[in-house]
Amino acid sequence: MSTPRVVVAAPSSNAGKTSVATGLVAALTARGLTVSPHKVGPDYIDPGYTGLAAGRPGRNLDPVLAGEERIVPLFLHGARGADVAVVEGVMGLFDGATRPGLEPGFASTAHVARLLRAPVVLVVDASAQAQSVAALVHGFATYDPTVRLGGVVLNRVGSDRHEEILRDALGASGVPVLGAVRRLAELGTPSRHLGLVPAAERSAEALATVRRLGEVVAGAVDLDAVLRLARTAPDLDAPAWDPAAEVTAVPGRPRVAVAGGAAFTFGYAENAELLAAAGAEVVTVDPLRDEALPEGTAGLVVGGGFPEVHAEALSANGTLRADVAALAARGGPVAAECAGLLYLARELDGHPMCGVLDVATAMSPRLTLGYREAVAVTGSVLAPAGTRVRGHEFHRTHALPGAGATPAWQWSAAGPEGFVSGSVHASYLHLHWAGSPALAERFVAACAAAVPEGVRHAHR
Repeated sequence: MSTPRVVVAAPSSNAGKTSVATGLVAALTARGLTVSPHKVGPDYIDPGYTGLAAGRPGRNLDPVLAGEERIVPLFLHGARGADVAVVEGVMGLFDGATRPGLEPGFASTAHVARLLRAPVVLVVDASAQAQSVAALVHGFATYDPTVRLGGVVLNRVGSDRHEEILRDALGASGVPVLGAVRRLAELGTPSRHLGLVPAAERSAEALATVRRLGEVVAGAVDLDAVLRLARTAPDLDAPAWDPAAEVTAVPGRPRVAVAGGAAFTFGYAENAELLAAAGAEVVTVDPLRDEALPEGTAGLVVGGGFPEVHAEALSANGTLRADVAALAARGGPVAAECAGLLYLARELDGHPMCGVLDVATAMSPRLTLGYREAVAVTGSVLAPAGTRVRGHEFHRTHALPGAGATPAWQWSAAGPEGFVSGSVHASYLHLHWAGSPALAERFVAACAAAVPEGVRHAHR
């Protein structure tokens, strides 16, 4: 199978990858092309912007979370029906996960580019350099011959003269300059404690930013050259990932609500697809706006996001909080990770939450970030005891206590973490269910078993 594709990378973080990748997706979409956006690594926020630009989900490609062998199938699944795919990298081109047992560069942008056999477009922050750009690009082009550097986009260029110097310096490098983007303060996207503000929270403002990025990139980058480069990517000899092949559908079609809206913006599209393939009817609930769970809800999934930013409004929606607590009390399965844990807690920064867990949570000055290899300590609606998973943490909050009498996970020497209480599984650990599809099947089966017989027949 073949989809024209490019990987947008950079020598380091903060070079402008997200802006250029989002602008490319928006500009190509404005041309009438169907663009498939992807992101290397676990980050939820950047795919929100490229997904907004494309009008289809931005999908993550993370060899740690999903497994190296699933990267090409997941890419082909996400890119189905697209004219071209744009894959945004993570950190510097060759920077990968640093966990013991992983080879250097594992899960780096270069690693994923090799797996996808995709040419790389290097975004270079040229704001503080001139001729030296040639040495930089030469180094990245020759460092690893298995990674094909197909072109350079110069970012934050100061003037016509600055651009001329940069282009002259790169003339003998053998790497074509595909474009030069000027320094434009108005293209900055607002940030806070965990990075960019999610696109879903900014709504009309985010849409305007994405549209403007598309206009700038269309005027500064040779889109035809980018498309020609993307079309040099060879066929990929692998089947597309199919959620229906990963799980067995559970009878009964239980209704599973998945939290969304501005407070819960973190989620991998494949998780919901696996729930549906496992037999669930997947519906959405917005804890900021909806006053009750959807009628007939058998189970609830509350993923990541920024409830700490919306704590007062979440707390004010007391009817939904009570409904969530009632679902858990009657044995309805609930799977919560990170933001979901905060929402199920007794309080968040002093604001009453659902009270499903007797836990106080609050903002913390410390950033907790990294991959985790975890083992399920307690059997739950999500996983049997002893299940091994790879996940990641990403938060600036803490929970007191950090684990219950029956914890969810254990990793390294950090001690137990998370909570298993009846039908509730809550933890700070983010999981990409494509890497552990049995989680979806087990959860849906628990939801089907929790539906009272009369309700089950009525729902059919």
